[in-house]
Amino acid sequence: MHAISSQTVADAQVSSGHASESASQINQRLDQLPATRPVWMLVLLVSIGGWFEFYDLFMTAYVGPGLVKSGMYSVTTASFFGFSGLGAFVAASFAGLFIGTFLLTGLADRFGRRTVFTASLLWYSVATLVMAFQDSAQAINLWRLIAGIGVGVELVVIDTYVSELVPAHFRGRAFAFVHLVQYTAVPSVAFFAWWFEQHPVGGIESWRLTAALGALGAIAVWAIRRRVPESPRWLAQHGRYAEAGQILDVLEAKIGVQMNDYGNAFGAHIESVQKPARFCEIWQPPYLRRTLVLLTFHLIQSIGFYGFASWVPTLLVAKGITVTHSLLYSFIIAFANPVGPLIGLAIADRIERKTLIVLSAAGVALFGGLCAVVQSGVLLITLGVLLTLCNTLLSAGYHAYQAELYPTRIRARAVGFVYSLSRLSAMFSGFFIAFTLRSFGTSGVFTLITAVMIIVMVTIGVFGPKTNRRSLDLVSR
Repeated sequence: MHAISSQTVADAQVSSGHASESASQINQRLDQLPATRPVWMLVLLVSIGGWFEFYDLFMTAYVGPGLVKSGMYSVTTASFFGFSGLGAFVAASFAGLFIGTFLLTGLADRFGRRTVFTASLLWYSVATLVMAFQDSAQAINLWRLIAGIGVGVELVVIDTYVSELVPAHFRGRAFAFVHLVQYTAVPSVAFFAWWFEQHPVGGIESWRLTAALGALGAIAVWAIRRRVPESPRWLAQHGRYAEAGQILDVLEAKIGVQMNDYGNAFGAHIESVQKPARFCEIWQPPYLRRTLVLLTFHLIQSIGFYGFASWVPTLLVAKGITVTHSLLYSFIIAFANPVGPLIGLAIADRIERKTLIVLSAAGVALFGGLCAVVQSGVLLITLGVLLTLCNTLLSAGYHAYQAELYPTRIRARAVGFVYSLSRLSAMFSGFFIAFTLRSFGTSGVFTLITAVMIIVMVTIGVFGPKTNRRSLDLVSR
């Protein structure tokens, strides 16, 4: 496998003649790239960075029982906003995610995808390591919030990065592959949480060891940064045509083709180049309707998605299963996480993106509703696997979808803005689900998951635009 290193691009500068190449030509060359090994290698490298981000994100669920066991947190609290309850830990995670996505993702539009990708990965890795050494709920919540800021930025930058590196004809599969790699982090964090609970190391609490392992992402930063180039679309949008052309020269050389060798199948509609990036554009046609659809979607979907993903071990304990067995069952359920994106690899570019989102949400609604009424451990595991499979397929679908709906000049900022509402919603969902669990039990939580997914189906199915196999430039128009 080969990637594009900064040195390789520098070497290409000697013979490059792309100073006069236009952004439209750069975008056309990107849209015409075949689905070959060098392109997939770039996607893989970005995915590896995302693996640590998902480890950190989903760690919330699997260190929860350990935090409760340590005595620093309780499962529920007497008041709705109880900062010594597990809901506060979940809320701190999503408060950080909200700050990152709402306030800082615009940095990727200004300074580039590659730079912000690297900085945010380092940010949350260090913050998570510091959190693992804290001894009070307040300090843990603070560092969890700080780590969440970095994760929030990384989530959006990865979506933006991949959407711009990959042509329309296999963009759905590329996002499914990214999620396939990322979601292998979920059974990994589930396994480590269970393993350290069963095999203590030097008397250190299991949740601390599980959290510390996530900080290893900092080690991967330098290797990834050296081998992944800046987004050629972003470079072209900022008038840096020669650099963008050089990156594509190297990539095409690795593929063994030139642009003219495989024709001009895309690129008939190219977005305006070097047009000033204005946030107000998302409130104007054709983006206004897309913005309203995505805001509604994210307000609702996070309750259903994270209502299960962030609480699965705790919900199992609430159904009478011991902490040890709940972590073991959660570990089994976690293995379903990569399966959804694996299915997506087969169907993501064959089925319309919004249809995939609707069908996935329908599965979550169905299996969540059934979880509300069953008591058998075997049935709970089975339904948990199916629900998780649908959740991850839904995630792969909407991450691709939201990155397709805005132009390059404002893509990171626009996606960060609409996505931030799910962070805000998820932050309060921690308290809301803790309150629902106390007042209505696990059946109430699963009924809530079903209800919100029905709203998701209507929002995307009725009002969402189509994007499948369409170039980013064409969708932008």
